Amino acid sequence: METVITGSIAFDYLMRFPGRFTDHLLDGQLHHLSVSFLVEDMTRHWGGTAANIAYTAALLGLRPRLMGTVGSDFGDYRAWLESSGVDTSAVRQIDALFTASFFANTDLDNNQIASFYAGAMTCARGYRLADLEGVTPNLVFISPNDPDAMLQLARECRQLDIAFICDPSQQVARFDGNQLRELMRDARVLVMNAYEAGMICQKTGLSQDSLVNSFPIVAITRGADGVEIHENGVQQHVAPFPVFRISDPTGAGDAFRGGFLCGLVAGWPLVLGARVGALCASFALEQTGTQSHRFTIDEFIERFRQSADDGGLLEQLYDLGKGPGQ
Repeated sequence: METVITGSIAFDYLMRFPGRFTDHLLDGQLHHLSVSFLVEDMTRHWGGTAANIAYTAALLGLRPRLMGTVGSDFGDYRAWLESSGVDTSAVRQIDALFTASFFANTDLDNNQIASFYAGAMTCARGYRLADLEGVTPNLVFISPNDPDAMLQLARECRQLDIAFICDPSQQVARFDGNQLRELMRDARVLVMNAYEAGMICQKTGLSQDSLVNSFPIVAITRGADGVEIHENGVQQHVAPFPVFRISDPTGAGDAFRGGFLCGLVAGWPLVLGARVGALCASFALEQTGTQSHRFTIDEFIERFRQSADDGGLLEQLYDLGKGPGQ
């Protein structure tokens, strides 16, 4: 299966605040907020939603094709992704701009305040699936990107009858209700966290029941409460995997998506795919940075089977990337 993952490719600047943000917010004064947080440390990591998803999928044996736009500073990052098993042949470099950057400050309660600089990502709005010469995707993952690019990619998928996964995530705030309806329309899979689900319902006027019943597959991540899976209106709950320690929450949702994507590509039962995604999220939580977690397939299967039953299906991970287009 030819799988194309579209979305942001960025550098992540991760900071840790040795206190609680809530201790520095004054009741009744949030309408003219002005606060500054002195952080203990800052690290730079490879990041961006699409790249993070592709990285975790590659750890599980897929050879996903990453599609996005980057700046002149992408050289080392490209080499890293290729060495990790990600196909970067569809990553377009814009030499006049810098690669997008994400700045996140996390407090003692793992609350985050974040900002995102789009940089070369703004050029994604002119980059279409039709530009991928010799590539006919079977499945397209539309993750947070330039908003116009996301809408265009969804239109292309509908026009070309290509199955697509819709993951509006952080860009929910940028879309109005009509745009969200257009973006999500005819998606095979809708992925979001619980807060984003609430925002989508508020903006579109849909009830949550209407939202989850509008798509064949819906996955709603709920942090420490696990994942809620809806398949043709039937809801199932998947608990999180044990975590040795929580180092940093950034990227856990993307890691889940990478594992869940592998389950979809392999054709596994949705609950198994969600459990694979949940374990990927646990690996990510234990490291600082969105592409700092690593595991072999042997290590992954062993840890999975300590807590859950895969019915032997995880053996397919050894051959997952050997199909056409992978």
